[in-house]
Amino acid sequence: MSVELITLGTAAGPAIRGPEGGISSALVVDGAFYMVDFGLGCSRAVNEAGLRGKDFVAGFVTHLHSDHVVELPGFLLWNWGHPVEGFTRPVSIIGPGKDGTRPGGGGLSGTTELVSHSLKAFSYDIDIRVHDEARPDLASLVGAVDLECPADGSPDAARPFDVYEDDRVKVTAILVEHPPVRPALAFRFETDAGSVVFSGDTAECPAMVTLAKGADVLVHEAVNLDFYAGKGFAPEFLNHQRIAHTSPEGAGRIAAEAGVGRLVLSHLAGRAEPTWWHDRASSTFSGPVDVAVSGQRFRIDSPVLSPA
Repeated sequence: MSVELITLGTAAGPAIRGPEGGISSALVVDGAFYMVDFGLGCSRAVNEAGLRGKDFVAGFVTHLHSDHVVELPGFLLWNWGHPVEGFTRPVSIIGPGKDGTRPGGGGLSGTTELVSHSLKAFSYDIDIRVHDEARPDLASLVGAVDLECPADGSPDAARPFDVYEDDRVKVTAILVEHPPVRPALAFRFETDAGSVVFSGDTAECPAMVTLAKGADVLVHEAVNLDFYAGKGFAPEFLNHQRIAHTSPEGAGRIAAEAGVGRLVLSHLAGRAEPTWWHDRASSTFSGPVDVAVSGQRFRIDSPVLSPA
């Protein structure tokens, strides 16, 4: 089995503070590919990585902050139908449902409504292309799923749960801590060649250790709090960064406690030289650490892992 991780975009947002694309990753399994998050620029990044929509199988959304989903509509529209080597068979978009803990959350969109509202907003373009370019009906191909997540505080909230399986991958998820967002998810992909875990956005928390236990690769977010403090951001913003994200040292602690084979830092919030991120994560994790850039590739050949 051939498995490759591609960090399509590694920047946090929603802001453009450097050259990296918005957060998005692809896992390519025997030529088919799966996406985790759809940050700014992911459609171009997919194309530049040599991937084509005809090989897209499913996308997974960690949470509904805009920097993780802003280009989901564009990705679907740019990768659908024969004229663009796009998908012509059903694909899945899987992510969190409505936030029942937030006042008025029942009236706000979860993943299924994010997709359905997007397709409705572009209904004119879609209709034209169906009739003018012989493309299949896009809405009939995209199956969106709101995951039924365990309730906060319940025993099951600390346990991984199944979200997807086909003949190439099995995907499980766990609830992570990214207040005030509920639910926020991390995903684990199991393949015959090895396992890859994506943290999504999260504070340093035990759930990540549970999900990542023994994984071959952990793709984990990291934040440079000093960067934001030095820019004079408001106390509320700084507090959010502190309680809802993970320092590189914290990502290293998660990797060490989980016993992963390799730590890949991505979704880098705040700017710093690559050595800054690397050295801090390496101070708490003795295994290989990569500070990912957009378009970087990693072969997954358990138990040997290496940059492609």
